[in-house]
Amino acid sequence: MIVERQNNEILVRFSAGTKISKIQSILDYLRYEELTSNSSATEDDVDVLVKSAKKGRWNKIKGELGLND
Repeated sequence: MIVERQNNEILVRFSAGTKISKIQSILDYLRYEELTSNSSATEDDVDVLVKSAKKGRWNKIKGELGLND
């Protein structure tokens, strides 16, 4: 593995034998860190958002299946 800094970027080079799925997992995590680095959301904020999304999804599915009273 080779790590280089060029201008405002960091380049990482892996040998061709490295599994792409493992590299993609690492890149996904790094992208998550990049996107959330300036976030002021708390874990409680995220929990509320997830609960709201799940509730909305269940209500939609109930409607599609005709399970609404």
